[in-house]
Amino acid sequence: MTAIEIMNERPESGGYKVDVSRGGHNGRVSSEWFSRPDDEKYLSLSDLYASVKGRAERSRTRTVESAAIRVEAHRNDPENLALILPDAAAPVAPTHWSFGQLASLVGAPAAYLRQLPAPLAGINLQYGLTNHRAEQVKTMEVADGRTELRAVTGPDYGRIYDHELVSAVQRIAGDGVGDTRWKVPGVLDWSTGIYNPMVDVTKDTTTLYASDRDVFLFLVDDLNPIEAGTLPDGSPDLFFRGFYCWNSEVGAKTLGIASFYLRAVCQNRNLWGVEDFQEITIRHSKYAANRFAHEAAPALANFADSSPQPFVQGIRSARERIVARSDKDRIDFLRKRGFSKAETGKIVETVLAEEGRPPESVFDFVQGITAVARGKPQQDARLSMETRAKKLLEQAA
Repeated sequence: MTAIEIMNERPESGGYKVDVSRGGHNGRVSSEWFSRPDDEKYLSLSDLYASVKGRAERSRTRTVESAAIRVEAHRNDPENLALILPDAAAPVAPTHWSFGQLASLVGAPAAYLRQLPAPLAGINLQYGLTNHRAEQVKTMEVADGRTELRAVTGPDYGRIYDHELVSAVQRIAGDGVGDTRWKVPGVLDWSTGIYNPMVDVTKDTTTLYASDRDVFLFLVDDLNPIEAGTLPDGSPDLFFRGFYCWNSEVGAKTLGIASFYLRAVCQNRNLWGVEDFQEITIRHSKYAANRFAHEAAPALANFADSSPQPFVQGIRSARERIVARSDKDRIDFLRKRGFSKAETGKIVETVLAEEGRPPESVFDFVQGITAVARGKPQQDARLSMETRAKKLLEQAA
């Protein structure tokens, strides 16, 4: 059966067998899943969109002279500050995030100011605003019962709204719950090695998130697995496609989209058996909105509609390309590519333990390198090793 035929065949209700000892590990989604309270979790893209779109509709942005901002503090309310902006009908309350942004823009230590009584903090902040050399700041205010200041940025900040990213995802994924091929992921049963794509979307399983600072989405095409070669026991090595994306309309982070192939997602939303990881990031600079429209959104649509054949062919070529037939060949192959003596020995030992034979093909070495990388405690060291593995795979294609 070909890769395309497997893609068109729905897995049985019990799921399908996967080998997560191969490929890389990615904990980004798990970190999001673990840190989000229930009120930041959404069960469909339509619910998520309605929330972030409604917030944008209640907001307004403008550029004001920093020296024209007045800080208001009352002795009978020593815990809180308010800001009076030009032409505003009422004072605005800074959020924790925007207070930090404002302090940073005027060169004041936000952590220290938060420890001071409001009147004293207000005096320091007012001095900084009056003497702010940049002169102008861009504000984002939202009315939600009371008017809050959500963001304070430089005047050239290029805002991409959270709902714009969610809308781009909706165009390829519908509601994200199985009405298209893209959906919230299923879960791996560690006891059996079976990945079950058919899992109810609940607050415990969803991968659609938004807070007052950001939005994050993770979706997969796990009902259409792709065969890219075979495992040592002769069973198919199955993958499926996935992507996650993120944004902050208040300047907390960049906009980004990451696409990849993976073998499974566990209950804690860790990604296992990751291959061909690609990432686009866009800083919120002056022309960010244009870059999103012309780069990020089309890249997401292209990945959603793309054929898996280049990926499958790359895996097949890496499996077929034999680069080492002796221990000396194996050592020379890895040492010439920058791996230390200790790393070389560990990579060879790992492949021997997992495959029952020493590495011979490029694919064997890639799997050994990514397996060793998973054990690296430092993220930079892990990413460096995974990047070298990715380059080997690309060169074999």
